[in-house]
Amino acid sequence: MGKINGCIKCLFIFFNVVFALLGCVLVYLAVQATVFSHQVTSVGGLSMALSWVFVLGVFVLPVLGIVAACMEKELVFKIFAGFMVAGMIIMLIFGIVVVVSRNMLENSLDTASAEVAKTFMEYEEMRMMIMAIEESAHCCGVVSSSDWGNKISQSCECKMGNTGFSFSSGCKAKPVGALGPDQIYATSCSGPLFVIFDFIFKIIMGICFTFAILALLLALLMSILMIHQIRKHDSGGSSMAMKSF
Repeated sequence: MGKINGCIKCLFIFFNVVFALLGCVLVYLAVQATVFSHQVTSVGGLSMALSWVFVLGVFVLPVLGIVAACMEKELVFKIFAGFMVAGMIIMLIFGIVVVVSRNMLENSLDTASAEVAKTFMEYEEMRMMIMAIEESAHCCGVVSSSDWGNKISQSCECKMGNTGFSFSSGCKAKPVGALGPDQIYATSCSGPLFVIFDFIFKIIMGICFTFAILALLLALLMSILMIHQIRKHDSGGSSMAMKSF
C-alpha cells in the first residue's frame, strides 16, 4: 500500500498529464510563433524570451508533479510545492505583462509608421499573411498601399461587389506610377491585424490567469494534502517499529 491515497494520487497525476500535454501544444505554438517574433516585438508585443519562460514553465511543472507523485517522497513534494508558489507569482506577473503588451501593440498599430510596416513586409511569411488579410478584410497594406512599394499586391484589388466581414471604407485609384490593380482598398490593414493579435493576447491572458489561479493553486493544495499523508504514514510506521522493539 502506498503512502498516498490512491484516488488522490491518480487524480493528481491525471491533472498534471493534462497540463503537460497543454505544455507540449504551447511549445509547438511557440516554435511556430518564432517566425513572427521580430515583427510582434517591434510593435510592442511580447518578447519570445518571456514567452518561452511561460511555455517551458507550463510543460516542466506538471512533469515534476508526476515525478513527485510516483516517488511519494516528502522532499520532492516540497520542491514541487515551492515551484508552484513561484509559478503562481510568475504567471500573475506574466499575465499583467501580456495586458500591458496588448495595450502597447494597440497604440503602435494605431499610430503605425512606415518603419513599423517595414518590419512586417521584410519576411515572406508575414507578406503572405497580410495578403490573406487584405483579401478577407478588404484592406491594403499595414499603414497604406505604399507599403508594397511600386508593385501593389493583387490582393489589394478593390471589388465593389465584395460582401461580408470588411474593414474597407471604399476604393481609391492606385498611386501614380505604381504597378498592380487600378482600384485598391482605401483602408489599411492595421485594424484587422490588431483584431488578430488581440485575439491571441486574450487567449494567452486566459491561460495565464487560469493556470495561476486554478491549476497552480489546486496543485499546491493537493501537494500539501499529500505531504500531510506522507508524514502521517512515515510517523505511523516509526511508532509501530519502536513499539515492536
